[in-house]
Amino acid sequence: MEIYLVGGAVRDKLLELPVKERDWVVIGETPESMVRQGFRPVGKDFPVFLHPKTHEEYALARTERKTAPGYKGFTVHASPDVSLEQDLIRRDLTINAMAMTPEGQLVDPYGGQRDLEKRIFRHISPAFAEDPVRILRIARFAARYGHLGFTLAEETRILMRSMVTAGEVDHLVPERVWAELFKALGEKSPSAFFYTLKDCAALDKIFPEINGLFGVPQPEKYHPEIDTGIHVMLCLEQAARLSSSLEVRFAALVHDLGKGMSPKEHWPHHYGHEAQGLPILECMCSRLRVPNSFKALALQVMQYHTHCHRAFELRASTITDMLAALGAFKPVNKLPEFLLACEADARGRTGLENIAYPQAALLSGAARAAASVDTSAILNGELKGAHIGEAIRRLRIKAVAEFIKAE
Repeated sequence: MEIYLVGGAVRDKLLELPVKERDWVVIGETPESMVRQGFRPVGKDFPVFLHPKTHEEYALARTERKTAPGYKGFTVHASPDVSLEQDLIRRDLTINAMAMTPEGQLVDPYGGQRDLEKRIFRHISPAFAEDPVRILRIARFAARYGHLGFTLAEETRILMRSMVTAGEVDHLVPERVWAELFKALGEKSPSAFFYTLKDCAALDKIFPEINGLFGVPQPEKYHPEIDTGIHVMLCLEQAARLSSSLEVRFAALVHDLGKGMSPKEHWPHHYGHEAQGLPILECMCSRLRVPNSFKALALQVMQYHTHCHRAFELRASTITDMLAALGAFKPVNKLPEFLLACEADARGRTGLENIAYPQAALLSGAARAAASVDTSAILNGELKGAHIGEAIRRLRIKAVAEFIKAE
């Protein structure tokens, strides 16, 4: 069997990065011959098989032909006469179109190694324009490898812009957009995902809520970077620095969506942007099929991040009510994640990347103090209905006030 290691495994091996999964292409075989050799078929759209022992994926060499708009509009042809070079040229980038024999010999018909050394993302052929998902993939690669100095080839940027103009990205389905965003949030430099989309004019089509923040000013006194779009990108980078939680990173990304709705006559101020952003976030999450856990934290951060920043100025009653709204008194809660997203917001400002955020310790301590109050006398007493909740609230306010005083 003539087999080659292909794609990301070859790319990352040459970059001396960990190889997470290995994909193989098989030349000169048929589905029937693969099954006879013990491989288990798993491919729905084209012939892919699992190795009987390693369970790694082995795909028959194939070509593709565009037959309809969107990323599913392809006819796949797989047969023993498809060559390795024909299989590789259907891929997206030159750096992903290299192959390697089991003995480690590189096969590089399209200059992938050269572009890898020059740190360039370059499309391999005009067929790149046939699949809009490739725009999202390039953006995700920028998030993954941007810290290594990778840049987008100018001709690839021009091609991506022409795809946007031609309406190709309009065929992207929400589930695929979210899948690529989810992966990008987990990369080393997630803001590069959005900057790459903005650079090819796709951001407004795919994430209009984020795109609408660029060019919206904020008071320079509090935001030296001024531009709200730049601010949320800085917040996202800080969230990636502070936490591996994708929910925290998403919350930091979307926390200021309401600023995109502020009347221009009020600029650079954004009165009530916290509440204004809530319906925008709801619509965005609905459109992209965002999981509820991401949405719930993001809504909390959007609504209460300003309260969090002002924690030292708030009354004990306000702090208690905010913590209750955040579910901080429940045995399992997301208060730590909420505080990390708020810290990312505070640090997501030019020159303030390493600022201390004592608000987190204050609110964590206040939550512990309030949650530890003994409510048994109230629960076992004569109070009924809403009076029970109010009595417990007063106990918690007292505990928070005492905690703050002792600090």
